[in-house]
Amino acid sequence: MRIDLHTHSNRSDGTDTPTELVENAAARGLDVLAITDHDSTVGWDEADEAASRVGVRLLHGIEISTELDGQSVHLLGYEFDPADADLLAELQRVLDGRDNRLPRVLSRLQGLGIDITEADVERWSGNAAASGRPHVADALIELGVVVDRTEAFDRYLKPGRPAYVDRYAAPLRDAVRLLVAAGGRAVVAHPWSRGSDRVVTAELLAELQGLGLRGIEVDHNDHDAAARAALRGIAADLDLVVTGSSDYHGTGKTDFDLGCNTTAPEQLERLLAP
Repeated sequence: MRIDLHTHSNRSDGTDTPTELVENAAARGLDVLAITDHDSTVGWDEADEAASRVGVRLLHGIEISTELDGQSVHLLGYEFDPADADLLAELQRVLDGRDNRLPRVLSRLQGLGIDITEADVERWSGNAAASGRPHVADALIELGVVVDRTEAFDRYLKPGRPAYVDRYAAPLRDAVRLLVAAGGRAVVAHPWSRGSDRVVTAELLAELQGLGLRGIEVDHNDHDAAARAALRGIAADLDLVVTGSSDYHGTGKTDFDLGCNTTAPEQLERLLAP
């Protein structure tokens, strides 16, 4: 059984529609797929219809933008109540933060002599729950400023670059509590990527486990062999679930193909246990 628990559609910053995401997962031989768009569940219904048609088991998920001590940490959640009022309110704060940041990002780009407008970005954000930096990157590609998202982030959009603007992210501990209260299973996504190893320690994971954390995403392309081995050891010490996944974004992220990392069936069973 092939299981991929971290994928994105164009309802956040992927390039596949939810239908295409599920169809592509089936074509890649996946048996179980989780749709985990950033801070939103708007793709679930369409993905459900496609999964029923092609015979893929679909898990309902999300990837929540959180922070701890100024460091971005992403939190995956599975099979929670999407109508939970407290969780919805926090997710809306995060989405509003994305949208409210956009004019400031564009102002900085315009200050650099780049003729880019909100309309340019909205052509790419489409049905997404909010406009984010990847959509700005896509607009920059269309305008001929950069060749791909990687160049857009490296030159303009990532922290420390001239068009980067910070935004609201949910406090990590609060996000774990909210997910658990909504009936969800919380997993720290790629815990040692992009500098998050600075704050995601074994001690923190033990603390989060006390708040209801179920697991950590160990097998991810941002983790080298040494990081995977160390994280697997921490998971064993704490009896946390170990997941693996692609973090697929369609053409928006190269070398993160569906099923490039997978989760063992027994780990999925542990993750979803009551």
